[in-house]
Amino acid sequence: MTAADFQAVLPEFILAALAMLGLLVGVYTGKDRTAPAMLWATSAVLVVVGLWIALNGEGSNVAFGGMFIDDAFSRFAKVTILLSAAAVLLMSESYMARRDLLRFEYPILVALAAVGMCVMVSAGDLIALYMGLELQSLALYVIASLRRDSLKSTEAGLKYFILGALSSGLLLYGASLTYGYAGTTLFDGIVAAAADEPPLGLIFGLVFITAGLAFKVSAAPFHMWTPDVYEGSPTPVTAFFATAPKMAAMALFARVVHDAFGGIVSDWQQILAFLSVISMFLGAVAAIGQTNIKRLMAYSSIAHMGYALMGLAAGTAMGVEAMLVYMAIYVTMNIGTFAFILSIERDGRPVTDIAALNQFSRRDPARALAMLVLLFSLAGVPPLVGFFAKYTVLLAAVDAGLAWLAVAGVIASVIGAFYYLRIVYYMYFGEEVEPVDQTAHPVLWGFLMVSAAIMVLGVANLFGIETWAANAAAALVD
Repeated sequence: MTAADFQAVLPEFILAALAMLGLLVGVYTGKDRTAPAMLWATSAVLVVVGLWIALNGEGSNVAFGGMFIDDAFSRFAKVTILLSAAAVLLMSESYMARRDLLRFEYPILVALAAVGMCVMVSAGDLIALYMGLELQSLALYVIASLRRDSLKSTEAGLKYFILGALSSGLLLYGASLTYGYAGTTLFDGIVAAAADEPPLGLIFGLVFITAGLAFKVSAAPFHMWTPDVYEGSPTPVTAFFATAPKMAAMALFARVVHDAFGGIVSDWQQILAFLSVISMFLGAVAAIGQTNIKRLMAYSSIAHMGYALMGLAAGTAMGVEAMLVYMAIYVTMNIGTFAFILSIERDGRPVTDIAALNQFSRRDPARALAMLVLLFSLAGVPPLVGFFAKYTVLLAAVDAGLAWLAVAGVIASVIGAFYYLRIVYYMYFGEEVEPVDQTAHPVLWGFLMVSAAIMVLGVANLFGIETWAANAAAALVD
């Protein structure tokens, strides 16, 4: 490994060293007694590394013979991943501590998952891709079943593990087909082999790899794990599932289709358009009948991944930019929404039934208003930032000649608005029920209010995210 190679992987090295040091500290100092300090230390390191990447990264650097790519695209994704992971860790501290779930392994597993996600978005080779993907997945399997005395949590971890193994098998089979017909696992070699008239076996490899990646972003019809895992996992873990891994998987998706199969856009464009349509409509329709807010957010995530895939299906730099903007806004909305969900309790116990929010606005108007803003933004109601997120992907689809996909997206958005507005109706006009606790942890209250404020104030210039996303897209789509 040369000095240049080490410089390219320095953020991942720091996070891996943090995780290993955390293991040693936990073993020699009494494990769970150190968990709160370890959680705050991990959050601080994630933020520092994320800001360091944002402020110091420049140019495009290729390491380890093309297996690792450090460019503007990967840096955009890494900053979003690391900052959202830190936010979820900070939000989860009070919830986990009060329920005896704050074990020293929790922040370490989040750090290891973050390492895997960073490797994923910088992968320039099928082997590096799989290494990053599995490091992320193995950590997520464990934290999904962190609540060992809960049948639902254990079931969630087991379902995620079994279906994750299936998706990994599909991806590995696709990678083996791709290697067999391209003669290399490097993306540069694959894109050269796929130029002009690609072999049929290479197309099959693309299909299997796409199916494996679709599972990771919970796109329909590979979504079956999402509702059960969202409901069964501890709520902070669900918040983590809904943010950083989604950004990582979508960025990896973009990396694979553009870097490895960029010469056959017309072939994978059809697959992504299909995944986009069924994800948008399944998420919109299936969420209508949900009474558990965590399951509702699971179907919401399926629909939102459909919109992000719409931008990716465009097959252009404009489409990649739209996808990145959409994912950054989606992650921000989810952090605020889960801060609200984490703060809803009755007699100190978590409440996930939507009906429990009846007349919530009378008891806590500030939190109700912030949640209203976030729900309107999730629904894409103008002039909130969520509207501009959907507008950018719709515009990219139309620009790429996929007007029919944009029309389908508008219809699905109208259908999906119902279940967001239903929660607003409960909060402001529902029948009086036993009230939930009015106190909210200051950290949760802060994330909720900041996220809601971003949805309103970001309409001016989206805080410059569009410029960063444009540079990232230009680095990926030459």
